[in-house]
Amino acid sequence: MDFLPLSDNAARQLIDSITVFDEFRRVQAQARRYGGGMYWKKQGDYEYLVRTQPDNKQSRIGPRSAETEETFNEFVSQKRDLEARLKSLREALKDAERLNKALKVGRVPSPVLAVLQAIEDAGLGEHFAVVGTHALYAYETAAGVRIVQGALATQDVDLLRDARKQVRFVTDLGKLETSMLHVLQRADPTFQRKEGQNETAINAKGFEVDFLRRQPEGDDPHPFRFSDDEDDLWPVQAVRAPVLTNAPRFDHVVVSSTGRMALMRTIAPASFVEFKRWMAKKAQHRAEAKRRRDLRQAEIVQKLLDEGLLVAQQ
Repeated sequence: MDFLPLSDNAARQLIDSITVFDEFRRVQAQARRYGGGMYWKKQGDYEYLVRTQPDNKQSRIGPRSAETEETFNEFVSQKRDLEARLKSLREALKDAERLNKALKVGRVPSPVLAVLQAIEDAGLGEHFAVVGTHALYAYETAAGVRIVQGALATQDVDLLRDARKQVRFVTDLGKLETSMLHVLQRADPTFQRKEGQNETAINAKGFEVDFLRRQPEGDDPHPFRFSDDEDDLWPVQAVRAPVLTNAPRFDHVVVSSTGRMALMRTIAPASFVEFKRWMAKKAQHRAEAKRRRDLRQAEIVQKLLDEGLLVAQQ
């Protein structure tokens, strides 16, 4: 067998934990809009409402009036309610992660999950898609199965940057005032750019994160470094990257062996099958062992689709 179903207990726990995780993410996104605070500032006889941001930037909303008082009261009320709900959900999430670990719900390598979460926390998640072997973790979780370990073993994760959102990516990363490498270092401080491979970050245990891009099209900058930091990473042009860039997306919660959860953004299963079959049969200079694994992975995902265990998007 190429895959086996999760136990009934693990399957139920997976459903419950994803519900908690999704609600936590939803409320967390709402709470971010209420980051910082509001206060009244008085200058002589003039009093006005000030909005502060988490980075301590301030903006004046307007003079004290019935309208600005309503704005202030609504902000304070919503912020209080969201913080209380978020606190409750954070505790529920801890309980879910504990049960995930106890029931062996997930097995995504911890470095992969930590990298995904660091990128999401930085607000950059929509700019990257997991391509290659690690996408299988999203598919098996969505299908409620465990794919045989032999089809999964790998010591690196490939992240494809969506070059179609170039301007927005530069803006989003610029707001962070940091580099892509530093974002990875939030997941693991030992990540550094691999010598001789500017597209790769490697940690102290030899786990690698490879950044890929499509061949330059239109106004795509080339060569492209993520930031002005001289030590930052340079995504490398990948085989058939335009196909992957334009493929429908498939997002699903994944779980590590420690019970922690993160959102994995990848490509649709059917697109994965097509790409892996091409790699197995037509890619030049592909090692025979990798061709066999490509074909096996394609066959496994196709079987999940054929049996109705996996659909285009959960």
